[in-house]
Amino acid sequence: MANEMTKIELKKSVQEYTPTIHSVPQARILLIGAISAGKSSFFNSINSIFRGNIAVQARAGWSHFSNTTKYRTYQVRAGRDGQPLAFLLCDTMGLEQTDGGGVKIEDIDSILRGHIPDNFQFNPLDAWRPTDSETKYQLPLKDRIHCMVYVMDARTFAVMPESTLKKLQEIQKKLHSYDVPLMVLLTKVDEACPHVEKDLKNVYRSCYIKEQIYKASDCLGIPVSQVLPVKNYSHEIALDTCCDILLLTAMQQMLNFADNHLDNFYSSTQ
Repeated sequence: MANEMTKIELKKSVQEYTPTIHSVPQARILLIGAISAGKSSFFNSINSIFRGNIAVQARAGWSHFSNTTKYRTYQVRAGRDGQPLAFLLCDTMGLEQTDGGGVKIEDIDSILRGHIPDNFQFNPLDAWRPTDSETKYQLPLKDRIHCMVYVMDARTFAVMPESTLKKLQEIQKKLHSYDVPLMVLLTKVDEACPHVEKDLKNVYRSCYIKEQIYKASDCLGIPVSQVLPVKNYSHEIALDTCCDILLLTAMQQMLNFADNHLDNFYSSTQ
């Protein structure tokens, strides 16, 4: 019963969220990460919670190459025909482990600045290049990214390829220059630890998951509080309260971080 009340309160908090600046109708949360880490699955999972059933709107799955080849801005609605919630989850092509593969740093920079539109088709061989006129002006705050989330597979991130780590560090430099906060989602915690697989409530009692959280914190140079474990819906056919609590807690923290970014601007900022 206590868990159900926690879920209800978290869901209400996320559903009633509004950005702190009136000119920004929806917080934009950018999801990046290695292929098959769970970026698209995270949106599907959050969408499932608010629809009340397992949903698979975003293309997700396991592959050696990214299932996401376009830049997509996904909107969550409360119920099947309900009002859209005040945030967008922006999905990108994966950080492929092959040389020169995956989303380009230049593309991430353009996304952060708001220049790349929804449904943009990524080209792994050549980054999108803004025109001269586009480089001379800054898009409104509502079109820019307000928080970035790096999605890590709890089972494999410790052996992250050097090329992926370098790309991530370059992306972090871009984030710092725009004062955009970074958060980490540690996914597939149930597959990483048998105690968590047995009972998801063990996620914060698991020594292994705790170790992975600290490793992620150290790897990216961010506080431990910015690394949150989650389990996305993948093979389930019904919602689970413990799973929902982890997902909603992460979503709430993303919105908090987005507000932290917006606090750097005046309420009248366009």
